[in-house]
Amino acid sequence: MVDLSRISVMVSSVDSETDAAAATRAARRRHRTGTAARPRPRASVLGVFGELLITAGVLVLLFLVWQLWLNDVIVRAQQDEVAQQRSQHWVDEAAGEPAPPGDDIIVPAQPDDAQIFGVLFVPRFGEDYAADIAGGVSRARTLDPIGLGHYPGTQMPGGQGNFALAGHRTTYGKPLNQIASLRVGDAIVVQTKDGWYTYRFRTLEYVTPTQVDVLNPVPQSDAAASDRFITLTACSPMYSAAERIVAFGVFESFTPTADGPPASLDPVEN
Repeated sequence: MVDLSRISVMVSSVDSETDAAAATRAARRRHRTGTAARPRPRASVLGVFGELLITAGVLVLLFLVWQLWLNDVIVRAQQDEVAQQRSQHWVDEAAGEPAPPGDDIIVPAQPDDAQIFGVLFVPRFGEDYAADIAGGVSRARTLDPIGLGHYPGTQMPGGQGNFALAGHRTTYGKPLNQIASLRVGDAIVVQTKDGWYTYRFRTLEYVTPTQVDVLNPVPQSDAAASDRFITLTACSPMYSAAERIVAFGVFESFTPTADGPPASLDPVEN
């Protein structure tokens, strides 16, 4: 005989499973319906503007890092290399030529605007340091693209009076960045195709931009020149043009190119 009770239990079990599956499907449909009906958040104008400001701030910061540090490192290295090559070219040209007779100091002629005529070496600034010197002190033609500029009307290297130069302390290769590190007696050497002019650092001063008497034949004096001076000027403080930092030096010796580099170019201990 057929066990009706067992059949009834089996049917009830199947019905229960069917009901459970149906309930699960219904719950999933409700969940999908609820999710689809949920409104999407909208980006506010202030939120977009804030993100744009953050992005702009990051870009400005990256530009400053590039302009004030990375770019300066690259430009300084390039300017050092170009000036070193110019220096060596002058030495190679003079190889085998006799030194000029006597102890006369050869004083170069005044250069044209932006005409490169010399190279500055300062052992205190590092063994690789070398900076081209050109006529004029305009930023567009001399200071920015070349390095150091010669104040028109001031003396030339080796001449009686004041040989005055200007250069950046920050940006554009910053050739006078370390001017404040000079110590009394440090060599400041200017090379031209004729030879090396060695000056010795004496003092450092801070003046206003209007105190142009630092360019006088005798710096900060109206006296007639009987000695030979060098004056280096740069903006101060760092990243500001409020003042000028000025380094003064006095002439020591002239070494013709044919005699080879002077001992004043030897490295110094920092």
